[in-house]
Amino acid sequence: MNDHQFTRRGLLGGAAGLAAFSLAGAPSGAFAAVPPLPSSPVALNVVDVAGNLALTQRAIESYRAANPKLVSRITFTKAPAPELPGKIKAQQAANRVDIDIVLTGIDALSAGVDQKLWQPIIPDYAEKLPKLDDIYLPGAKAMQGLAANQGVCIVFCQAGPLLEYMPDRVKTVPKTAADLLAWTKANPNRFMYARPANSGPGRVFMMGLPYLLGDKDPKDPKDGWDKTWAYLKELGQNIEYYPSGTGPTMKALGDGSRDMIPTQMGWDINPRALGVVPKEAKVAALEGFHWILDAHYLCIPKGVAPEKQAVIVDLLNYLLSKPAQATTYDEGYFYPGPAVKDVPLSMAPPESQKVIEEYGRPEYAKLIADTPQQLPLTPDKLVYAFARWDQEIGAAKTK
Repeated sequence: MNDHQFTRRGLLGGAAGLAAFSLAGAPSGAFAAVPPLPSSPVALNVVDVAGNLALTQRAIESYRAANPKLVSRITFTKAPAPELPGKIKAQQAANRVDIDIVLTGIDALSAGVDQKLWQPIIPDYAEKLPKLDDIYLPGAKAMQGLAANQGVCIVFCQAGPLLEYMPDRVKTVPKTAADLLAWTKANPNRFMYARPANSGPGRVFMMGLPYLLGDKDPKDPKDGWDKTWAYLKELGQNIEYYPSGTGPTMKALGDGSRDMIPTQMGWDINPRALGVVPKEAKVAALEGFHWILDAHYLCIPKGVAPEKQAVIVDLLNYLLSKPAQATTYDEGYFYPGPAVKDVPLSMAPPESQKVIEEYGRPEYAKLIADTPQQLPLTPDKLVYAFARWDQEIGAAKTK
């Protein structure tokens, strides 16, 4: 089960005005590095490994509706992040790439950078895109720096790690990482988190621990995480198993088989809005925590036809516009959502505003303002951390 199985698609009004964002009318040869737009419409195959379609699918479909001369149809598929790089690599080796767009978090982005799977979008196509440094929020700008120019950040959030719990079952809420470990010992198999390689909250929990534990170098999982790896092993003695994605952890919290899980703001808001987790669930931040930032990216696999690349870059230009960005508030799935500056909640569709007003938490604004924010691990170090977690922590207990 993947991170996106408990989300509904993002909300967007009609396609009115979208044509203004298309560069179909740009003069021929104006952007020498960018392939020309096609003379007949192309079909695009989009694969989502991050749950991103909950935020962007309606915007993508509205772009297609507004640009019938560029796009004939779009196929949407969802897949687990760990499986995608191998599939793309096999297609590239066979010279038969049939995946045109990948919507991914830092996980598959990192694996693809490591394996050189992605088409460099920046700087090759920068002339046809907005100046990213000018439009991005500071955190999104920092997250774009992790993309190694091979993906473009399209949504952003200060993710976590936070703890989510049911107040009727957790009477003494842990205040520190040591408290959490003690709680799991006193309440075996009542805490769980998902495999970090395929779970945003699981990944953020893992990357947040070095800051909570005062580890030697939070940016170096190989030589700087001695306390973290020891903590995760000890914690694992009190965990029955690790699900393969976030969805089962939310379901377990909701059905009462677990009492507490790691979460992030969007994974707190959205499952409660959908009724998967009871509305009365609470969240807590451990003392000394740092936000680990998160983002989703659009990537183009190497081997995609030039005429398709031209359309994808044009689509990307629209996805970075304020009207499209405003829809990424969705139902709180990746709260806040927008990567672009000056896109307040008041610009979001009324349905999105209603969900966040009802299920959001007033303490989030203060936590965002007052808590240090950290980039996730760089792609090479994240790949290492995933592999080490799989081998040393999750090997015998992952479902």
